[in-house]
Amino acid sequence: MPLFKQQIQLRVSPRRRTLVQAFIAALAVGNHTAFAQNKTVKLVIGFAPGGPVDFVARVLSEQLGRELGAQVVVENRAGANAGIAAEFVAKSAPDGQTLFLTSTGAVAINPVLYDKLSYDPVRDLTPVSLVVNTAEVFVVSANNPATNAVEFINAARGRKDGATMASSGIGSVPHLAMELLADVTKVTLRHVPYKGVAPAITDVIAGHVDGLFIDVPVALGHIRSGKLKALGMAAPSRHPMLPDVRTLEEQGLRGVDSNNWYGIYTSKGTPVAEAERLSQAVKRTLENDSVRTRLLASGVEPAPTTPAALAALQKTDTEKWARIIKLKNIKGE
Repeated sequence: MPLFKQQIQLRVSPRRRTLVQAFIAALAVGNHTAFAQNKTVKLVIGFAPGGPVDFVARVLSEQLGRELGAQVVVENRAGANAGIAAEFVAKSAPDGQTLFLTSTGAVAINPVLYDKLSYDPVRDLTPVSLVVNTAEVFVVSANNPATNAVEFINAARGRKDGATMASSGIGSVPHLAMELLADVTKVTLRHVPYKGVAPAITDVIAGHVDGLFIDVPVALGHIRSGKLKALGMAAPSRHPMLPDVRTLEEQGLRGVDSNNWYGIYTSKGTPVAEAERLSQAVKRTLENDSVRTRLLASGVEPAPTTPAALAALQKTDTEKWARIIKLKNIKGE
């Protein structure tokens, strides 16, 4: 063996060689991490900042970014009952880097509420995962004499004009939940639509309107302050943040389940493997203790699923709401 090779072997001990290899590996990991941090995933929502969907998006974004090895940026594209956001995602590249966090309306109600849409949720979007369930709670003013939903319905039945029920808008889940209740009980419930939930709550608290179905996260503060009284949950089971409020089914009013769930979608054509990867990342995010605690405290329940399970839920709810929309001849504004 030539002398210079022997000298090199003498200088590079096994321990030093191991350190050099470790250093090279660290450089590779560092380069990969830097690449991952430079990768951006858009989490698009169809509502303005500050609402419940926006809140969930911002709770998810940081941890979801860690799970995906990317920076997740929340992007608000409000308008057309989330239709603008849906269309934007539908037209995005099928690479899993543009995600759509939406409530039930854009994917299970809009298609049957409006004659024409700029997107088709089945044709143009790929389901990724259910994110949270946000049940509807039936509330009235603190001064309303009813202590449960049955008492409210009986009082309405005894009045010539029935009762009035507010909602956050025509075709919203609170509106359709009210129509379900009217259909189940055969009681006259007159719809009073508002442009948003805030004025609807204000008029119910003041007693100008008799009742309202409302998402639990929005209702919690008003219930805890004593301004609103909860008469029942429009859900299969009681809510962990309102454990003393019985479900409508427990009160004998079956068939009024109204879950305004939030799910994540991406554009059609995204490879199945990529959708599954995204789904698993959402699942791990929702299993994170900090994320889970913050979501539960706000009133929503983490509920990750497979892409197939979200697609099935979307189909079931589309059929349920289509029946009510047709029965009550509801037209989107």
